[in-house]
Amino acid sequence: MRIAFYAPLKSPNHPVASGDRQMARALVKALKHGGHSVELASELRFYLRQPESKSFDALKIEAREEAARLTRLWDRDGKPDIWFSYHPYYKAPDLIGPDLASAFAVPYVTAEASYSRRRNAGLWADTQALVARAVEQAALNICFTQRDRQGLTNAIPNAALGMLSPFIDTSVFREMPARGCPTRLVTVAMMRHGDKVDSYRMLSQALGPIGHLPWTLSVVGDGPAREEVKAQFAGLPADRIEWLGAIEPAAVPDVLYGGGIYVWPGFGEAYGVAYLEAQAAGLPVVAQDIAGVPEVVRNGQTGFLTPPGDVAAFASAIERLLARNDERTIMAAEARRFILEERSLGAAAARLAELLAKIPLS
Repeated sequence: MRIAFYAPLKSPNHPVASGDRQMARALVKALKHGGHSVELASELRFYLRQPESKSFDALKIEAREEAARLTRLWDRDGKPDIWFSYHPYYKAPDLIGPDLASAFAVPYVTAEASYSRRRNAGLWADTQALVARAVEQAALNICFTQRDRQGLTNAIPNAALGMLSPFIDTSVFREMPARGCPTRLVTVAMMRHGDKVDSYRMLSQALGPIGHLPWTLSVVGDGPAREEVKAQFAGLPADRIEWLGAIEPAAVPDVLYGGGIYVWPGFGEAYGVAYLEAQAAGLPVVAQDIAGVPEVVRNGQTGFLTPPGDVAAFASAIERLLARNDERTIMAAEARRFILEERSLGAAAARLAELLAKIPLS
């Protein structure tokens, strides 16, 4: 099929690395892997950081202009078979696809659309209504987590839903890694205010009580909250923490291969691409049983998921993997098998083929 792909929040070509951009790129690769022709329909970014009507109105004008451009293009070159919208939500609704797909009788598809009733206030209520309309119109809404599926079901009971497990391009993890340092902890996360800072804070609080063990921590990440994050670790031995800053995504596997355990509490994680990458590199994970994390980490098999907010339990899980090398080794092997066999590009392509095959084309 010829697929018009659009990610209103962040284009696959966006210069700033993030889990959202990674998944957009992975979806494009998986669709191409399945034999489809994928074209990036638009680079227009629709993102409202704050509920400001002036910004919203300006973006709507840009969206209308972009829709007019695509209308001319499709009139000239023919329409695609499907419009595929990745991650529309209240701060980044798809203002182009629904009307355009309707006008050209093209099936509309979403992936990772989300709806949260607690955002139904002020301008967010208007943008959520746009998301709900798009989800209701869609021939298929592909959900990555049961949490998102339930949110859509509650808000739009008649929505057409399908499940696709979160996945990554595992090609860079196919070679068997050299044995990393079992006491080296690794985390990869941006340094932003909110959930990210909360996770860094919890991690720092958990490491203090296990200072008697010979751990070191390598941190990959940077961002506007850098100084606040570093301040959280000020009470820990400086020589135990390696601040690597922002690095190219292609360099992340080498950092992971050199570690022994991936540690990240995961407040607010939709699911967490970094967890998938860590396990692909053979690192068991210590995270919280929170948000979408259970969708990508198998508790007791590929890592440990501890109760939300329980710093002592989080510290205890890290301590257990540091102290029990045999258990850590078994979990590491299962983590790697899980991702390479069940969460690969090939597995995702096969599942997407099943889902898209059920959509009647015009």
